[in-house]
Amino acid sequence: MPVLALRARDLGADVSTAAAIVALVGVGQLVASLPSGALIARIGERRALVAAGLVDACAMAFAALTDSVLGLAIGVLLSGVCWTLFLIARQGFMIDVVPVTHRARAMSFLGGSYRLGVLVGPLVGAGLIALSDLTSVFWLGAGMSVCASLLAATMPDLGEEKRAAAKVSGHLPVWTVISEHRRVLATLGSAVVILGMSRSLRLSLLPLWADHIGLSASTTSLIFAGAAALDVALMWPGGWLMDTRGRRVVAVPVVLSMAVACLLLPLAGSAWSVALVMALIAAGNGLGAGIVMTLGADASPTEGRSQFLGAWRLCGDIGNTGGPLLVSAVAAFAPLAAACLVVGVLGLAGAGWVGHWTGRVDRARALEALSPRSP
Repeated sequence: MPVLALRARDLGADVSTAAAIVALVGVGQLVASLPSGALIARIGERRALVAAGLVDACAMAFAALTDSVLGLAIGVLLSGVCWTLFLIARQGFMIDVVPVTHRARAMSFLGGSYRLGVLVGPLVGAGLIALSDLTSVFWLGAGMSVCASLLAATMPDLGEEKRAAAKVSGHLPVWTVISEHRRVLATLGSAVVILGMSRSLRLSLLPLWADHIGLSASTTSLIFAGAAALDVALMWPGGWLMDTRGRRVVAVPVVLSMAVACLLLPLAGSAWSVALVMALIAAGNGLGAGIVMTLGADASPTEGRSQFLGAWRLCGDIGNTGGPLLVSAVAAFAPLAAACLVVGVLGLAGAGWVGHWTGRVDRARALEALSPRSP
């Protein structure tokens, strides 16, 4: 991910187009969210994980071989489709196997497992770039996707009986599940949109700013690796805080850290200053490891869970797509620094909205915990 915008630039894309290429990861997730939920309800989490890994490997290989911006865009779009299928399937599996009292910690470790990859990937990628070129990191991604698929094949298939029963009675249509839970999706789901937007910006805005001030691809990759280390270090405290102090105490800092970092980024003119801004983002992002999955697990119903998680993922994907697209739109008409300031101001406003709705989740959880002891 750190070199995706740079690869687009190497193929001849301008800054606005490069930001749009990065956004296509989110676009792929966006269009696949609802169909993925319906597919997982029918084939189960394990098969979905295996298929997503194999198809993503093909997408990464295509992105490495192509010599056009359009070809890169196609590979990135397909990879986004696979990623959302993978996300929904792993979340559903974890809801089944983890007790509610430890849900946030489990989801934080699940989010942290991705962060471990983000830590190791750029380190290996920096070495590969030094020895070869930017396409080598796409081959690395293809190999890791195959490994993920093989590992997923060893997982138990926990929902086989439930799927068999649903096959007889009929699977709930996606739109029926959305209609039944439309209030939750419109309120708490909108907070997830803001969370997704805040977190996605580090993958588009930061690499473009690094390129803007003349940092090399290997230096940018190393900065991301350092930030990923901070991400990993904070995943356990974040999960513990969510389980013991509530969801809001973590959700608000995620948005605030990104907002403040965007406002500071135009002042960063060296590798060290960019690294410090990235560290601020990583601190908030690390605390928020698993926050979207945790909120989704809190809100998900027993019947039609996969379909609901697909709609929930759609909320996050709208945010993931909206962040880079906002950067692309502003960068097309104004300097990149203007995009930083616009996003920063919007983030400050969004932090209040996220705090309101996650606070309501905390109050509902507190009442639920007290109800068994009520007379």
